[in-house]
Amino acid sequence: MVLVREARRAYREFQAECFWSYDPGYVVGLADVPWVIEQLQKHGGRRAWEKAAQLCR
Repeated sequence: MVLVREARRAYREFQAECFWSYDPGYVVGLADVPWVIEQLQKHGGRRAWEKAAQLCR
């Protein structure tokens, strides 16, 4: 569940940059982790890309 917790943290941290069109109160689940990674890589800057790489491990 550490992966889900980190994905939730990334969703909140990069809300304005990568997830601006999604509900800020959305609760990320295990099935959403690949989507979070994809959005971080697609729409984020270097910090978001590094966070995505951490989530892939």
